[in-house]
Amino acid sequence: MKNESINRWLVLIASTAVLLCTGAVYAFSVFAGPLSQLKGWSMSEIMLAFTINAAVGPITMILGGFLTDRGLAKWTVFFGGALFGLGFFLTGLVNSPGMLYFTYGILAGLGQGFAYSACLSNTLRLFPDKRGLASGLITAGMGGAAIIAAPIANRLIETQDVLYAFRTLGIAYLIVVIVANFFIKSAPSDFKPAGWTAPVVKNGNVSVNKNWQKMLGTPEFYLIILMLGVGAFSGLMIASNASVIGQAMFGLSATTAAFYVSLYSLSNCLGRVLWGTVSDRLGRTKTLLIIYTVVACSLLVLALLSGTAAFAIGIIGLGLCFGGVMGVFPSMVMENYGPINQGVNYGIVFIGYSTAAFFGPKVATGMAANHHGDYTQAFYTAIVLAIVGLILDLVYIQKKKTTQNRSDLQGAHKA
Repeated sequence: MKNESINRWLVLIASTAVLLCTGAVYAFSVFAGPLSQLKGWSMSEIMLAFTINAAVGPITMILGGFLTDRGLAKWTVFFGGALFGLGFFLTGLVNSPGMLYFTYGILAGLGQGFAYSACLSNTLRLFPDKRGLASGLITAGMGGAAIIAAPIANRLIETQDVLYAFRTLGIAYLIVVIVANFFIKSAPSDFKPAGWTAPVVKNGNVSVNKNWQKMLGTPEFYLIILMLGVGAFSGLMIASNASVIGQAMFGLSATTAAFYVSLYSLSNCLGRVLWGTVSDRLGRTKTLLIIYTVVACSLLVLALLSGTAAFAIGIIGLGLCFGGVMGVFPSMVMENYGPINQGVNYGIVFIGYSTAAFFGPKVATGMAANHHGDYTQAFYTAIVLAIVGLILDLVYIQKKKTTQNRSDLQGAHKA
């Protein structure tokens, strides 16, 4: 397929529309309380569905990346989006925690992994000149989904019930995925926008493409996967518990808490574009230093202060930075290992996110249960992890400098 036949902005818009559906997982805290009340299941039982949903993502992230790397992005997006919509719809028919884990946890989780991997990797290939911006815009669909889903779901829950909300949204997501897929095209790995020339870096290397085996052989990989995990921990912890935290610790009503879930998602959405753009100018590592610092400060506000203003400050700060983490790392992986194998490579790196998704919600709900609904200890735990992220980023910066100096010396000797 010739480059001229692809409208990359239209592909980006359609891909973002799909992720606006699959990103509804970030509104789970709106569903959790009503589902617990309706079915009599504990919050720990229900939150396990969110944990499973996020934890199974790398399975299809890697497989979806493999298919995308072989030119099958369009069909991977469709299959993943449809599977997610189906899982969401079937969640509206659950009658046991086990069924909830299968429909919301496994079906919707696997579908999300396929769609996210294909949309992200395919779109990044179309924007070699604006990777940070493109990564931010496409992942903003995931982050911004709850802005739409939370108030609609809350309204449906109030007028009908939580199962009706799942069924209605599931049908809507299926329709959006079908329509959006007409505008998605698979991008060639060597796509170049008209009038753009790839920059030549030191020693004349334009880009280095490494497959997953070679990626695993680099020390940078282990730093990147750890940084992604600790960076996503606090965001996932808040995403799955925002409504509950707002009501239990800050005295918000269910309706007001749903508004703050949307505010968190708006911040998440804006953060992906904001930090993605900033990282194009400052660099990925300097941007991450700022992000980890703001995460720690936002968590400190939630832990030490009370009142609606404190909750808003904490929610906005964490939302912006969670979005930043999700917007910066795809570009970081591509810059280290090239565009050809981006689908599989980022799918493997995404295991860091899924590990955080497994522990984040469980740590938060477990600590809150032991402290009568108080999440303060969970906030302090996340602060420690943010500091760990800062240290890892500094180690990564030093490692890259050492590698670059070695490369410069080798180039000088050859000259």
